[in-house]
Amino acid sequence: MSPTSMGKFWRKPLDYDKLEIPHGELHIIKERCKGCAFCVEYCPRDVLELSTEFNSKGYHPPYVAKENTCVFCGLCEMLCPEFAIFVTEKPKDKPKGEQTEQEVNKVESGS
Repeated sequence: MSPTSMGKFWRKPLDYDKLEIPHGELHIIKERCKGCAFCVEYCPRDVLELSTEFNSKGYHPPYVAKENTCVFCGLCEMLCPEFAIFVTEKPKDKPKGEQTEQEVNKVESGS
């Protein structure tokens, strides 16, 4: 079997089942944006696209086109010259039956 027929990698990493890919949530301050499109151009996952609407300055701000593909790399945030975009990490989905620390404290306190 050739390496290309197995997909992108020729072998699966040993800790593949333990790795969790982080996901980010993008926040765009449309009024700060000057429409340079650095965030759109350099996003490794093509999460952003330029919108057709205008902000008050007359520029086309970006919008999140593929929300669930953001991997929280922060490149868009670093490249934005106007600080018009920032990324926060989405909370990880907890397995069923697992409680958060806040839920455990709530049950213990009797509230």
